[in-house]
Amino acid sequence: MAQDTHSTLADPVLSGPYWPVFFRYALPSVGGLLALTTANIVDGIFIGNFAGAEALAALNLLIPYFAILFGLALALAIGGTVRAGRYLGEGQPPAASAMFSKCLVAIFILALAAAGFGWLFHEPLYRLLGASPELFPLMSEYYLLIIWLMVPQLVSIVLYYFIRVDGFPMLATLALTLGAGANIVLDALLVAYLDMGLRGAALATGLAHLLQLAVMLLYFLKRRRRLRFSLRQRQWREVFKAAGNGLSEWVNEASVGLIMLLINWLLITSQGVAGVAAFTVVNYLIFLSLMVFYGIADAMHVLLSHNLGAGNAQRIRIFMRCATTVILTLATVIVVGVWLAGDGLIWLFLDTEGDRTAAELAGSYLAILWPLFLINGINVLLSVYLTAMHQPVPSAMVALSRSLVLPGLLLILIAYLAPGWPLLVALPLAEWLTFGLALALFLKFRPQRLIASTQVPAAD
Repeated sequence: MAQDTHSTLADPVLSGPYWPVFFRYALPSVGGLLALTTANIVDGIFIGNFAGAEALAALNLLIPYFAILFGLALALAIGGTVRAGRYLGEGQPPAASAMFSKCLVAIFILALAAAGFGWLFHEPLYRLLGASPELFPLMSEYYLLIIWLMVPQLVSIVLYYFIRVDGFPMLATLALTLGAGANIVLDALLVAYLDMGLRGAALATGLAHLLQLAVMLLYFLKRRRRLRFSLRQRQWREVFKAAGNGLSEWVNEASVGLIMLLINWLLITSQGVAGVAAFTVVNYLIFLSLMVFYGIADAMHVLLSHNLGAGNAQRIRIFMRCATTVILTLATVIVVGVWLAGDGLIWLFLDTEGDRTAAELAGSYLAILWPLFLINGINVLLSVYLTAMHQPVPSAMVALSRSLVLPGLLLILIAYLAPGWPLLVALPLAEWLTFGLALALFLKFRPQRLIASTQVPAAD
């Protein structure tokens, strides 16, 4: 027990003041993801303004496939770090290191396999994604280069989460920030100045992620790190258990991809390429809000998993209150920003003369979608809470509800049974319906109940 007491005193997550500890993890996480989001948004701005609305639509059609790959990386990263965080909270660094090693090896193998598959079957994939043959050349400009550069990108996603769970959030954030800055500079050079179009955008993104990974590798020079990498591992089944615990994160990403595929198909059949380009612009704003909320949620993975391992229900409850307060405040700010400056944000992505139809459609979409910004962050937080508390099935239920089942069902119902309704009203409606389910599951799996059920009474 001496080791556990020392670990509790040494770890601010387990004993430090609540708000300072919360912001110590949340601010770097939000900052890093905002930097990454800013780079992606700038990608869209350069592509829309220098390559045109068709290039923006071609990129959007590829997003469902990328979302599935990112989901696999997130499942390993988040599921693995939740387990590793619990091991660290229990004072078992060797078990946490084994989890770290196995997740890194697994994502490297998966990323290489995905790159090879994508190279061999790219045109059938384009057809599956709903693209018309005239868009194939534009899609190939980006896709055939980015699939190989995604290998270091997916590895860096997993490494990012483990660096944070080991207590180095600033290094992880620095890597994301430098990568995002490099992406913006390279976009300006390759897409705007050299006019390389989508191929330049892919090269800019890939080189930026290589820089990001290089910065993260500095973690292995840290003397105070508790996670040690080793290729010699046993019990590889634990990787599948970790991925299972991160199921809701994979569901979130994969479901986003499937819903994007459905929306693209419905829009391209009803409003053509302009409709897809318009939704691409609006989706960047949704993506921006979600990255803010995911940044807070990423911090909660660390705070909740450590305290679950230490059996501290009180700290879990208070950290949840901190996160809820911050998320609701940010949601209000985002909605007010959309009301006041939504049209100006739309025109950043499109040529004011050549893409007026797409810009007008984007404005109408944003007027429908704003209510989802009020609640999507709370749904993300509740799903993450369930993952961190080792409740993967309830967490996946929330994730499936908000990102696949309800939006997919509502989109189809509106398209075929109520064609007079705005199609995209399905998305905010799905978020609000999901909130009822998420709140009920949170009340069922309250921290004190879960911790009490896992504690073994002391022997007399």
